[in-house]
Amino acid sequence: MPGPFRATVRPVAETAPARRLVSLDAFRGATVAGMILVNNPGSWNHVYQPLEHAAWHGWTPTDLIFPFFLFIVGVSLTLSRRVAPREAAVRALKILGLGLLLAAWPTFALGTLRWPGVLQRIAVCYLAAFLIARRLGDRALAGIVTGLLVGYWALMTLVPVPDGHAPNLEAGTNLAAWVDRALMDGHLWRQTKTWDPEGPLSTLPAIATTLIGVLAGRWLRRPREQRATLRQGLLAGLALTALGLLWDLVFPINKSLWTSSYVLFTGGLALAALTLCHELADVRGPAAWAGPCVTYGRNAIFVFVASGLLAKTLARVQVTIETGTVPLQRLLHEALLASWLPPRPASLAWALLNVLGFYVVLRVLEKRGIFFKV
Repeated sequence: MPGPFRATVRPVAETAPARRLVSLDAFRGATVAGMILVNNPGSWNHVYQPLEHAAWHGWTPTDLIFPFFLFIVGVSLTLSRRVAPREAAVRALKILGLGLLLAAWPTFALGTLRWPGVLQRIAVCYLAAFLIARRLGDRALAGIVTGLLVGYWALMTLVPVPDGHAPNLEAGTNLAAWVDRALMDGHLWRQTKTWDPEGPLSTLPAIATTLIGVLAGRWLRRPREQRATLRQGLLAGLALTALGLLWDLVFPINKSLWTSSYVLFTGGLALAALTLCHELADVRGPAAWAGPCVTYGRNAIFVFVASGLLAKTLARVQVTIETGTVPLQRLLHEALLASWLPPRPASLAWALLNVLGFYVVLRVLEKRGIFFKV
C-alpha cells in the first residue's frame, strides 16, 4: 500500500517471530485502548476524574498512557529485526508525517498548524533512542539517562528564563515554555497558545523514557530463570517509581513539563506492568485475557491514526437541527446515550463504544492477516 502505511497480509496460521513477546503486544494494545478511552468522551464537560490529565503538578491514570507508549517504543527497538540508520530515519519521518496529518485534519490550515504532537514526539524519541543505543552498552545508556534527567532538572530549576522570569515551573513562564514560543510561536497547542506539552525542551527527558524502555527490553532478552525475571523486574520497577516519588518532593511530577521525577515514576510503573504481563502472557501463557489486547497491539499505529481522524471528523461535521447546527458527534452522543443516561455515565459509555467499535474493526483485520506498519 503506498503512503506512510504499509499493510502486510499474512496467512492467519502464520506463527509470530521467535523473539516476539505476546506480553509486549498486549501491553501496547492495552495502552492504545486506554488512549482511545480517554481521548473520546461523549462530552468533555462530563469526564470522570481518573480519565482526565492532572491540571498541572501531580498525575492521574491518564498521565501514564503517553510515557508507556515511549517505553514500549524503547522495548520494541531491542526486539525487532536490525534496521539500518536510513531505514530508521524513514520510519521516523513516516510517524512524524502521520502526526502532522492528524494535526492538520480536516481543515489543513497550514498557517496555524500545530507542529508538536504525540506522534511527532514518538518519532523524535524513536530515532534518538535508535541512534544512541546502536553501539552503547547498558552502563553507557544508564549514564545517558541520568545525564538527561539531571541536566533537564538543572535547566528547569537553575537557569533564568531569558524573558526576565526567574527559574520556575509555572505554566507559561518556565524555560520550556519560552523555548516553545521562541521556536514555534503560532504553531503551538491551541488550548494553551503560549506553550506546548510536547515542546522541544521537554522532549529531552522523553528520550530518557524511551531509553529506559531500551534497557528493559535488553534485560528481558537475557537468558535467566523466569521467576528471577519476575522478582527482579518488579523490584527494579518499584525502585524507579520510589525514586520518582522522592524526586517529586523537589521537582514535581508533571506530564506537561515531562519532569525528571515523572520519567522515573512512569518508567518504573511501565517496567513493573510489562514484567507482570511477561509473567502472565509469556511464561504462564497462553492467557485468554491477553487476546483482545494483542489484537489492539498488533495494529496499534492504524487504530491510533484512525481513531484520531474519526474523532476530528465527527466533531467537525455540522448537522442542522431545529435549534441550529450541532457537531455530528454531539448529535449522536445525545441521541444514543445522553438522552437516557446521566451525563458522566453517558460520556463514559460513548468512550467505551469507541473502544469496542475499533476492537471489532481490528479483529476483522487480524482474522484476514492484515497488519499495518510504518
